[in-house]
Formats: sequence, C-alpha cells, structure tokens
Amino acid sequence: MTDPGARRPVPSDSARAGDDTPPATSVVARWEGGWRCRVSAGGFDLVADEPPDAGGTGAGPMPTEYLLAAMASCYALALVWAAGKRGISLPGLTVTASGSYDGPRLSRLRLTAAADAPAEVLERLLEPALRVCYVSNTIAASPPIEVGVAVTRR
Repeated sequence: MTDPGARRPVPSDSARAGDDTPPATSVVARWEGGWRCRVSAGGFDLVADEPPDAGGTGAGPMPTEYLLAAMASCYALALVWAAGKRGISLPGLTVTASGSYDGPRLSRLRLTAAADAPAEVLERLLEPALRVCYVSNTIAASPPIEVGVAVTRR
C-alpha cells in the first residue's frame, strides 16, 4: 500500500543506523486547560476536546473520535489500494467507523464501507483491505501500552 513518494515515519532515537528496531512514529499532545489538548502530528496541529456537556469547550473532536477517524481513513485508503491492485474504481467511497462505549473504553468497533459500485464488488475488497490497514491491524493486535515519565531539565 505504500507509495514510493509517500511520507515515511521519522525514526525514533532508538532506531539509529545498525539498530534492528523498526522505525517508530509519534505525536505530541500539549494540555491547554480544561479538557482540551493541542496535538502535533506529522507537521499538523489538531485539537482534541470534550463537548461542553462533559466539561469541555467543544473546540475539537473527542480523542475517541480521533481513534475512529484513524480507523475510517486508514481503512478507506486500504480499500482504494486493494481496488487499485485489481483495476477497480470506487467512486464516492465512504467509510464509517463506529464504536460502542463500555465504561472508559470502546467495546465494539465497526467499519462500514459504501461506494457507487455494486455491493459484491466492494464486498470482495473488505478482507484484502483489512489485511493492509495499519490502524485496524494495530487495534486487533492489542499491543501493550507502555507509560513513563520524560525527565525535563530546568
């Protein structure tokens, strides 16, 4: 699915020459007060916030909506890739990602694709696209989450 001219993840400090560690990517979230953060990702600034009825200002999507956005956009691109490999066009392609809240997590995730193409054409692409979708593969593998403290010098 990679385009030779596509932007590549920037290797982390641990991925130096001769190191077998795969390249890593990262984003940085800076708390701005209340329930709002500004996130720097790939040279873009994003705002994550909670809605006013949850104590936020509604200045941006909720973090869980960004998770769903990552799923939907990655899967859409994977579908386009899978279609292209088969000489198929998917005009009007949309992918909807949804999740069911279960306490402090989403317990059920669902991707639904639609396009101006026969359903059977789209159905044949669902599994091949799922195999190459980085986001859904990461979520499905449920990698451990490591937490730590960055030491800052003052």
